[in-house]
Amino acid sequence: MTAASTPVVAGTRRELHDLLGKRDEGARVGLVPTMGALHAGHAALMADARRRLTPADRLVTSIFVNPLQFAPGEDLDRYPRTFDADLRTCAEQGVDIVFAPSVEEVYPGGDPLVTVSPGRLGDVLEGAVRPTHFRGVLTVVAKLFGLVRPDVAVFGEKDYQQLVLIRRMAIDLCLGVEVVGVPTVREADGLALSSRNAYLDPEARVAAHALSTSLRAAVEDAALGRTRALAAARAVLKECAGVLVDYLEITDPDLGEAPTSGEARVLVAARVGTTRLIDNMPLMLGTEKDPGGS
Repeated sequence: MTAASTPVVAGTRRELHDLLGKRDEGARVGLVPTMGALHAGHAALMADARRRLTPADRLVTSIFVNPLQFAPGEDLDRYPRTFDADLRTCAEQGVDIVFAPSVEEVYPGGDPLVTVSPGRLGDVLEGAVRPTHFRGVLTVVAKLFGLVRPDVAVFGEKDYQQLVLIRRMAIDLCLGVEVVGVPTVREADGLALSSRNAYLDPEARVAAHALSTSLRAAVEDAALGRTRALAAARAVLKECAGVLVDYLEITDPDLGEAPTSGEARVLVAARVGTTRLIDNMPLMLGTEKDPGGS
C-alpha cells in the first residue's frame, strides 16, 4: 500500500478478521489503538509502527471512543469525533486497515462481566483520581489485542501510566505482543498534543503552557535531587492561577518510588479551566549540592 491510498474500514469483527486473514503467510501486523480526533501525535505513532513493518505487513489503526474508561460526569459525550479527517491522517501514514467498531460490536450484551484489573499500579496518579479508568483502558486494549492479534502495538508516552500498565499487562498475561512507546509530540511552545486541547479557549490555552514549563523546570533541577526538582516544578504551577493541580510526582520509570539518583519520570495532571490535561517527561535525578547552599 502507498501512503496516499485510502485504508479499508472494518466496522465489525468479521470484517476485520476477513481483512487480516488475507495477509501473506508470515506477514506481521502492527496496531495503533486510538479514540480518534487524530493529531500529529497520533500520526507519529502510526509512522513509527509503519517503519517497523515491511510492505507485506499490515498496519491497523483502531478508532473507538471506549465508554468503559469514562466515569460518570466525564467527557464521553463531547469527546471530539472527526472520522473523515481521521481517515485522511491514516491514509497519509500508510495505514492499511481502520477498525472503527460500534460500542455494541466491542461490548456485545453490554458491559463485560470479566474485565482486566490494573492492580496496584492502577491505584496511583491517574488511578487515584480516576479509579475506574485503567480497568476500562486495559479491558479494551486486551480485546483489541485479541481481535487484531498484533505482533507490535504502538502507544504514546504522553499517556505514560497507561503505557506502563499496557506493557505490564502484555508481559504478565503472556499476550505475545511487543508494546512500544513513542516520545510525546508537542506544540512549538511545549504543550503536549492531546485531542482534549480542542476544549481549550484562548485564555486556557495560554495557561496550559504551564504544565510543560513546570516539567522542564523539574528536568533542569533534577541533578539537585527529587525534592528540589519537585519544588522547581511547583513554583511554576503556583504562579499560574488558571491551573488546578491534581498531582505532581516523580517516580522511577516503572512508576515505583523515585530513586535517589538515576532515571526517573516527572508526571503532572491539572485542570485548566474546564479541561483536564496530563503530561510527563523523563529526567535524570542526581545528588549534586545546591550551588546556592540551601
